[in-house]
Amino acid sequence: MNKGNLSIFLRKFGLMQLTDNIRFYYFKFKNRKKNNEFRIKNPDSVLPPDYYIYEAFQLNYEEYLTKSKNTAEWLLNYYRNHRNNNPVVVLDWGCGPGRIIRHLPAFLGKDSRIYGTDYNKKSIEWCKSHLKGIEFNHNSLVAKLPYEDVFFDFIFGISIFTHLSEEKHLEWTKELARILKKGGIMFFTTHGEAFQGKLSKKELEKFVEGKLVIRGHVKEGHRTFTAYHPAKYMYRLFTSNKLTVLEHIEQKSNNGRPQQDIWLLEKK
Repeated sequence: MNKGNLSIFLRKFGLMQLTDNIRFYYFKFKNRKKNNEFRIKNPDSVLPPDYYIYEAFQLNYEEYLTKSKNTAEWLLNYYRNHRNNNPVVVLDWGCGPGRIIRHLPAFLGKDSRIYGTDYNKKSIEWCKSHLKGIEFNHNSLVAKLPYEDVFFDFIFGISIFTHLSEEKHLEWTKELARILKKGGIMFFTTHGEAFQGKLSKKELEKFVEGKLVIRGHVKEGHRTFTAYHPAKYMYRLFTSNKLTVLEHIEQKSNNGRPQQDIWLLEKK
């Protein structure tokens, strides 16, 4: 049984969440020594609860902080390849426990305005209590945000479309386009062709036809709710919302692990 068929089996019988919880405790146990050592060496480090870290990234404290900082700089470089304005009004769509957004004030300066929004109420409450200089909002899965039209220079979502239904792909793309300024930039990552090896035979046939592949039967938005994105589908989705694709970078596998595609969009 390949991984795609196994995932379908676990979802069918309601075992996906249990499996994910077991995986969480496995990594908690596996990394306990290095995480305890990190706590001792860095007593002032501000870290969210373990499951928040696991859900957003991986349960390794040092990598959570250092790699997240590198990711923040990495995605800003993509933005700056197309725009050199400063200050910037930025939205982290699906910010979770602030993995990336916590590093943006240091890169963007005090005059930039930084916003984060997420459907996970507990993550947003933690962010509001621990991360200063950033405005946080708790949203639902309903595609409606409390920001005015043409408000943001830059909107990014790291692995957010990857956990949404097709209906929400359509609704959220429209909503994000609404709040983006003309000439503004969006940055997203998706499960592209590099992930075909994870698909079942029927899923692969659908993917090759240019159709979105959804694995549900779990809570939408959670890390176990998964979407796979043919490039044809994403082009249609973006262009139908008057978004121009500036860059689509198809990623490959790194050490056997498929990497997410990168999309840079402009609102005309």
